[in-house]
Amino acid sequence: SDLAARSAARQPIVLHCDMIVAPAREAEMLKHFHTVFKPAAEKFEGYLDVKILKLRTTIQGTAPARVNYRFQLTYTTEELRQKWVNSSVHTQVWKGIGDTMLNPTDFQVLLFDAV
Repeated sequence: SDLAARSAARQPIVLHCDMIVAPAREAEMLKHFHTVFKPAAEKFEGYLDVKILKLRTTIQGTAPARVNYRFQLTYTTEELRQKWVNSSVHTQVWKGIGDTMLNPTDFQVLLFDAV
């Protein structure tokens, strides 16, 4: 229905990236995330939130092998997130995170709709 479509259009998207950060480079990655990446991301239209989460423990099931961090980004729409991810600013600031990963080109990225 039209009402359902309008309601869905107002729901944000949430992106999760499961990362394997080199243990010796965790402090470097966290400093870059908080002082460079997040301040840059906050300036883009549609930005709602970004978090870096460190895995504490697996309570149930099986965690992806060796994953120690999850990156979580929330945007008002996927279209605005695409503008951010395809920007030259994103390319520059993501490098400081990607360079600390053991799996910089092979990591799980999941896109969710908040419902």
